[in-house]
Amino acid sequence: MRIARIAHPKDGLAFASLEGSGADEIAREIAEHPFGTPVFTGRTWSLAECRLLAPTLPSKVVCVGKNYADHAKEMGGEAPVDPVIFIKPSTTVIGHNDPIRLPPESTRVDFEGELAVVMNPTPRGVTAKNASRAILGYTIANDVTARDQQQHDGQWTRAKSHDTFCPLGPWIETELDPADLDITTTLDGETKQDSSTAFLLHGIPELIEWISKVMTLLPGDVILTGTPAGVGPMQAGQSVSVSVSGIGTLTNPVVAR
Repeated sequence: MRIARIAHPKDGLAFASLEGSGADEIAREIAEHPFGTPVFTGRTWSLAECRLLAPTLPSKVVCVGKNYADHAKEMGGEAPVDPVIFIKPSTTVIGHNDPIRLPPESTRVDFEGELAVVMNPTPRGVTAKNASRAILGYTIANDVTARDQQQHDGQWTRAKSHDTFCPLGPWIETELDPADLDITTTLDGETKQDSSTAFLLHGIPELIEWISKVMTLLPGDVILTGTPAGVGPMQAGQSVSVSVSGIGTLTNPVVAR
C-alpha cells in the first residue's frame, strides 16, 4: 500500500491510500490514521485534484550519522563502531514540492538524500528480531544541513534543525524490502549521490533496537537511516530530488528565507 497525506481544495486534509496510476490514480480516504488495519471512509478523489503533504506527522525525527563508510570518509573520519543518533525537530518537516528555505545565517547548506523508516506504535526495548512489527513503511528524506554551522558548533543540533530542513515524501510504501534499494540525489538534474542501501553499516532492525533502548518511538515517528557519499551545497533557485527505488522521487525547490 502507498499511504499519503493529501490536501483537497474542498474537502481538506486526509490520510489516503493511493491506487491506480497515471491520470487514473486516486486517493482513497483512510479514516483517522493509517496505523493498524486501515478503515476507509468510502470517499475518493483524483490524485490530480490533491496536493501531497509530508506523509506523516512525527513527534520527532531520529537521524543516524555516518552510516555509510564512504560518507564518513568524505566527512574526514572513520565510521563509528556504534550508531550515532541525533534528532531533528518536527518543525523541520515539509512535503514533496515544498520549498527548502535557506537561512541567511548560513553560507553553506547541503543536501543529504536518505531512506526513511516510518514507525508503527512501538514499545520501548523492541529487539532487532521483532523490529519489522514496528515499521509502518518507508519513505524518502533529505537531511538538509547547514554545514558551516555544523563545523562551527562542533555538534549538530543547530545545523540540522532549521525550519524546512527535513523534506519527507512523497508517500509511504508499506510493502518494500529495504535491503538493497538504489538511492540517488540530483541537483538541477545532475547526479550527486548514487548508492544503495546495501551499504548501510548498521541495518534497519539494528537501528530500531538501538534507538528504542533510548526513547519511545511514537506512531508516525521517523528514522533517517543515513546518507551515502556525495553530499554538497544547494543554492537558492536550484531544485533537489532524492529517488529511492521502489518508492519514487522527492523533489524540493530551494529558496532564500
